[in-house]
Amino acid sequence: MAAFNIQEALMWKEKIESVIDKHQESQVANGNKYVSFEYKSGMDNGRTASSSDHESQFSAQEDEDDAPPDLLRRTTIGNGPPDSIFDWTQDFDSELSNKNANNQAFSRKHWRLLQCQNGLRIFEELLEVDYLPRSCSRAMKAVGVVEATCEEIFGLVMSMDGTRFEWDCSFQYGSLVEEVDGHTAILYHRLQLDWFPVFVWPRDLCYVRYWRRNDDGSYVVLFRSREHENCGPQPGHVRAHVESGGFNISPMKSRNGKPRTQVQHLMQIDLKGWGVGYISSFQQHCLLQMLNSVAGLREWFAQTDERIATPRIPVMVNMASSSVSSKKTQRMFELSVPSAPSLDQTNAANRNSVLMDEYSDEDEEQMPETEQEAYPTKSDNDFKRTALEEEPIEKIDLSCFSGNLRRDDRDNSRNCWTISDGNNFRVRSQHFCYNKTKIPAGKHLMDLVAVDWFKDTKRMDHVVRRQGCAAQIASQMGLFSLVFNVQVPGSTHYSMVFYFVTKELVPGSLLHRFVDGDDEFRNSRLKLIPSVPKGSWIVRQSVGSTPCLLGKAVDCNYIRGPKYLEVDIDIGSSTVANGVLGLVIGVITTLVVDMAFLVQANTTDELPERLIGAVRVSHIELSSAIVSKLDTDPS
Repeated sequence: MAAFNIQEALMWKEKIESVIDKHQESQVANGNKYVSFEYKSGMDNGRTASSSDHESQFSAQEDEDDAPPDLLRRTTIGNGPPDSIFDWTQDFDSELSNKNANNQAFSRKHWRLLQCQNGLRIFEELLEVDYLPRSCSRAMKAVGVVEATCEEIFGLVMSMDGTRFEWDCSFQYGSLVEEVDGHTAILYHRLQLDWFPVFVWPRDLCYVRYWRRNDDGSYVVLFRSREHENCGPQPGHVRAHVESGGFNISPMKSRNGKPRTQVQHLMQIDLKGWGVGYISSFQQHCLLQMLNSVAGLREWFAQTDERIATPRIPVMVNMASSSVSSKKTQRMFELSVPSAPSLDQTNAANRNSVLMDEYSDEDEEQMPETEQEAYPTKSDNDFKRTALEEEPIEKIDLSCFSGNLRRDDRDNSRNCWTISDGNNFRVRSQHFCYNKTKIPAGKHLMDLVAVDWFKDTKRMDHVVRRQGCAAQIASQMGLFSLVFNVQVPGSTHYSMVFYFVTKELVPGSLLHRFVDGDDEFRNSRLKLIPSVPKGSWIVRQSVGSTPCLLGKAVDCNYIRGPKYLEVDIDIGSSTVANGVLGLVIGVITTLVVDMAFLVQANTTDELPERLIGAVRVSHIELSSAIVSKLDTDPS
């Protein structure tokens, strides 16, 4: 929209939404049963939706004509993820919690009320943290209500200038180490902790901070400690470690004409030093002092008519050793958040959106399954036929296949994989076009027979070339393989390769059309559903459990062979997804990750959706990856 900054873009957005609302109200008032105003602009002549639509999941022409009038409006701002971050922002809003009841990342059962303090509810996480040092606390969070808008609170939270002294009693000093991109920065932060300062050294932090704005107007800010060459240990300070932390700032209904916002502040920190090991009350006292900043926010807005100006963070100076230089830290600039992205950043953001948030359909309203019968659908016999026509006819002998990553179906196993139950994932039902309901995915279409874990000095493409891999063995047996090569960039490049096989593809089926389709069709349909059943809070929130169209979020390269299709998924092609990956890779040995692959169904003839397959990888060791030799001519 050629807006000069994000505030101007927000004004345009609100005006456009107002026009859409008025249009929808007039259509309903005139008795028009279906309202599809927002989907018309980008669908003519088979074109995909415009960039402002961010490739709506409900994009097929048939869906466009049948959209119900109560469909939630899709909105995006700049490179922010569209309406998809409900996995943890709505946990304690009773009127909203049912929308994401299946999200394991921030379930109610993981938290218990510890105490009430200064008008805040203080919660403690119940999940075990056996993979962390004993000195690291369990995650705790404070929840409170502030009479201010989300934008005003977000501006205050992001500032690290003198204003922060007025509401954050644990803040002493903060500065910018490096600006990674418009959403990510490395910060230095000194804590002001008043617990026997004569005997206890002050603490400081160096951490990465990532923020995003959701389409419901809420903001999410995530923290995690990170080492940086220009921010080494400081004399007279103990470097604490933030395992996970952040703010969730979500709007509530106004009361008496005043805006209301729920603020959640979570911290899981290891304060290090001798006091943590010998005096248990030290860590809890300091943690509660930091969480009390939510009460400080509430009182700051209650006691002043001033509204925060553009937040600023002073640039760090004299923090690096003399032998280390950085262009970014030598430049004297001020970081404004939210700031207007440059043209290059905007173009990159439109292509390289957040992997786990962009192009999702998790926000679609779900109706009770009992209401499905009220809509015209195919007969039950037709449904059963559709579901069964892609079932494998015979069982496949899995003993012929192997990969260098072992399979282990036991709980608490490490550095292994197993098949994840399809019912752990929810997919579009037969009636999705009419009521947007989702159902457990059920049985997989293909069998996962092997997983390889490779490393190399460069990116590994076309891994089916490797002599004796599972896809080549499947081809010799007359089976068809679908191979997903998830490429992880870094100083050492890693690839995790999943081999799915089946006897044959059903002619005319959605899976068959995907395999033989062009890259544009494949990119518009290949979907990943992720989940992190076990891991730190910040990783669970960063990854989420929202479905994602992979071809729209990262670069996917498709290699079609006589008896296989390989999909090379380049995580490094998205700068923001790569940043999330940076959080994950550092704690990969502590994670249990579920991934389900499927082809998105858009029409009633394609529904219900079926999983290609699903896998669970547990506590992967980077050192267990092997160097693979790839042949130039695969058999």
